[in-house]
Amino acid sequence: MTAENIKRQLLALGNPKKAEHSKYFFKTGEGQYGEGDKFIGCTVPETRYVAKVHKNMSFAELEKLLNDELHECRLCALLILVEQYKKAGELKRNEIVDFYLAHTSCINNWDLVDLSCYQIVGEWLKNKKDRSLLYCLADSGLLWNQRIAVVSTMAFIRDNDFEDTLQLSEKFLSHNHDLIHKACGWMLRETGKRDESVLTGFLDKYYKKMPRTMLRYAIERLSSGHKKKYMQRA
Repeated sequence: MTAENIKRQLLALGNPKKAEHSKYFFKTGEGQYGEGDKFIGCTVPETRYVAKVHKNMSFAELEKLLNDELHECRLCALLILVEQYKKAGELKRNEIVDFYLAHTSCINNWDLVDLSCYQIVGEWLKNKKDRSLLYCLADSGLLWNQRIAVVSTMAFIRDNDFEDTLQLSEKFLSHNHDLIHKACGWMLRETGKRDESVLTGFLDKYYKKMPRTMLRYAIERLSSGHKKKYMQRA
């Protein structure tokens, strides 16, 4: 199966109305974070199905999909990488991570990041003591690398390991983009679902410095009393 064949399959699933909505939803206007992105209009489940059927695609063909102008082609490539990573041995997993990190400029919208990074980068780092890669990504000038750093910690959170989530959220308190505020708030909320005291400890320390979007996302599942307290004090 080639990249061109997959592209034809995705195009056959396309929906012009959904494609038009996606242009608005993923902020493709001039000066917006998804400027110029193009959509087919097929759904994530449809794209995921195509990815699972063709999960053995080579890196060379995946690279073609990742460089395609169509959003769903890039998403399909990433979902294939996720499928490959699940079944791979250690050596192949290292190759998948290297390939993924070499193409982060193509992982250029929040859904592309969120549907792939913690299942590849996060899982790869989960049992490693050295997680400096996350901080290299966080220090890069690329918004998508920074979001990859934060959302990858979902893999750790699911193991009740919160340290990197907290460190990155602290690091990004002064970040100027709401996609990073949302990512940090989301990971903090996931942390709170597993240990509310860890979340409230972070909030007690940093609520005055937190961007309001980050705070709102983080407290979403807290009691109404907690929410009121943090929003009034912010």
